[in-house]
Amino acid sequence: MERRMPSDEEMKRFMAEAIAEAKKGLAAGGIPIGSVLVIDGKVVGRGHNQRMQKGSAILHAEMDALENAGRLSPSDYGRSTLYSTLSPCDMCSGAALLYGIPIVIVGENKTFQGPEDYVRSRGVHVVVLHDEQCIEMMEEFTRDNPDIWNEDIGEE
Repeated sequence: MERRMPSDEEMKRFMAEAIAEAKKGLAAGGIPIGSVLVIDGKVVGRGHNQRMQKGSAILHAEMDALENAGRLSPSDYGRSTLYSTLSPCDMCSGAALLYGIPIVIVGENKTFQGPEDYVRSRGVHVVVLHDEQCIEMMEEFTRDNPDIWNEDIGEE
């Protein structure tokens, strides 16, 4: 089923929700990455990176949003859009592919770029907004916390 692309207004509105999640994570001592899962114009799951707060190996923002959305049907996922303030990593991109999420809206991919070309090759519409607020948030965090950031992306 071909999913309608969100309008520019919708993209801005739901990315603002993801940014609010990123700020919530930062305020709690974590990495400022946020995500929301949207179905039929409604946020059904929201989350932020909680690897630091919960000592988790896998609780990236997208995984948190998917977890908080709960169990959904394949048809629900087929109507969904995943928003993330940062380009999803291999793990989070894999989850989007596994569940058949057809659209991924990315705040920025300057700080980190996941496998966007591969995800596109699998039929997912990936839109990168180059959002200045997302870029500034991540640049500041990575500059001030290089060890935490490198751990999060699996680098030494």
